[in-house]
Amino acid sequence: MSIKIGLIGCGRILNKHISAINKNSLFLLKAVCDINYSKAKKVSKKLKINSYNSINSMMKNEYLDAVSILTESGNHPKHFKKVSDKVKNIIIEKPVSLFEKDLIEIIKFSKKNKNNIFIVKQNRFNPPVQLLMNAIKKNYLGKIHSCSSIVRWSRDQRYYNQAKWRGTNKLDGGVIGNQASHHIDLLTWLNGPVSSIYAIGKKSIVKNIQTKDTVNANLKFKNGSIGYIEATTATRPNDLEGSITFLGDKGSVKIGGFACNKLTTWKFNNKEIEKINKNKYASKPRDVYGYGHYDFYKKVSNVILKKEKNFINIKQIISTTRVIEGINKSLKLNKIIKLK
Repeated sequence: MSIKIGLIGCGRILNKHISAINKNSLFLLKAVCDINYSKAKKVSKKLKINSYNSINSMMKNEYLDAVSILTESGNHPKHFKKVSDKVKNIIIEKPVSLFEKDLIEIIKFSKKNKNNIFIVKQNRFNPPVQLLMNAIKKNYLGKIHSCSSIVRWSRDQRYYNQAKWRGTNKLDGGVIGNQASHHIDLLTWLNGPVSSIYAIGKKSIVKNIQTKDTVNANLKFKNGSIGYIEATTATRPNDLEGSITFLGDKGSVKIGGFACNKLTTWKFNNKEIEKINKNKYASKPRDVYGYGHYDFYKKVSNVILKKEKNFINIKQIISTTRVIEGINKSLKLNKIIKLK
């Protein structure tokens, strides 16, 4: 049995999903849809699949087991509602929503229509990230007192000029809602929910955008630890890193590389714990930015076909959305934002 799937949106991330789907024999790509029909037509011609210029048209004419929503972040809730009562399994690219109220609506509709929701969190499958999660579960780090994330990426004027929604508050969410959302997810997934936020930011280089392209944010977690996020798309001339660091009273771990794919620091009071082969936990080429989609789709297929429990905890996703919204609210109001 194959999982018949359709793709909604033909933007920058589309090819990552097509590649992951084509490498997984359990999926069968049937259709693609975009309001810019020329984009959808180009993809359909290349892959010999059906193309549509509207979600309603695709859902009316195709029998699908799953769809992937790959549209602008701010439009995810609207597009989810259009398919919620027509297909059981719905994949949504990060972030699922820029605002908590919209995410609550998605949850409401999913419960009503008994949907399986899968949020793309491919960096969770990077081998060094899995190693860190295991270390936290086994208390190797002891009491975590601080954690941080650094996203030093490069997005030039051409990137923002590719589409009108880029750099807008409602659809893009800025460097925090777009580029750094994966790293925020890792911090909250590994260290729990955040209780308060204070952020500062600026528009550094590019022109004609509403959002900040450089943001620093201080976080206080509900477990008593503190955190820090440095995120920018104004690194020049090229990307430098996408990293996370966790510090505890028994050890320290840093995962660096371009997209949290390289174990750079693994230090503990217990020398036995340190005795690992770091090369074993270096991500393979397919695991670096975008290629973790393959592992993501594999997990999705296990839920659909093998009836495994959904690996996405929607309550934790709410926590991530609250941090994204909280940082952007702090930037706007220039004050500490307390979260639920």
